[in-house]
Amino acid sequence: MGFIDKLRARWRNADTLLCVGLDPDPAKFPDRFVDDPDALFAFCRDIADATAEYACAFKPQIAYFAAHNDGEAQLQRLIAHLNGAHPDVPVILDAKRGDIGSTAQQYACEAFERFGADAVTLNPYMGLDSAEPFLQYNDRGCVFLCHTSNPGARDFQELLVDGAPLYQHIARTIAGEWNGDGNCALVVGATFPEELAVIRGIVGDMPLLIPGVGAQGGDVEAVVRNGRTADGTGLMINSSRGILYASRGEGYAEAAADAARSLRDEINRYR
Repeated sequence: MGFIDKLRARWRNADTLLCVGLDPDPAKFPDRFVDDPDALFAFCRDIADATAEYACAFKPQIAYFAAHNDGEAQLQRLIAHLNGAHPDVPVILDAKRGDIGSTAQQYACEAFERFGADAVTLNPYMGLDSAEPFLQYNDRGCVFLCHTSNPGARDFQELLVDGAPLYQHIARTIAGEWNGDGNCALVVGATFPEELAVIRGIVGDMPLLIPGVGAQGGDVEAVVRNGRTADGTGLMINSSRGILYASRGEGYAEAAADAARSLRDEINRYR
């Protein structure tokens, strides 16, 4: 089963649009992980196991692993664990890759073969040839940046090109020319709900990954109202810090599960 089909099945069978972001910061870990050489893996494993029933996807952010010695090996172990213990929950490697063809081939191999991710986030700035090595893995997902959640998103993404903002050209091109195998999705920030509605109108039922709810101030009701598809799905609404660090005490995993369930339920109220 390819990424998009796996995601749609998860939406339907688990009744959730919540994506659990795995951005491990050892400075915020409970005391039990002090001096644990496998802390990145062990902490994320515990969070994932506790929240899996509420998740439509997991999204480990590669930088939080690569910044540490042995971190990428722990990421590889984590994704292997997720694929084995929770095979129905797709894994999106948040790497935001984008480079010339030969280098892109290596990044695609890294994401899909080394790490075993179901999908990867990508930067479309360098054009189609930088995306093709990823798109050729047509059972895997290619999640392209479109209108991101950070304040600087407006610096370039809203510049007018032939009378329309650049992000709209990106959405239209990826939904049309790049999505021949139906394995594309877009990143759209929760902090820009009006732009989210415009993008949904352009791309139809294409899945949208939505960062920016919680710590960045995105409004859940506005996201669901502006981004859902006609059947009440179409979204992967990501929360990282609000779930990961719901507690720094011994009940950290249970607190993460409570936070995930609460956000899942809030999302569902507006669907």
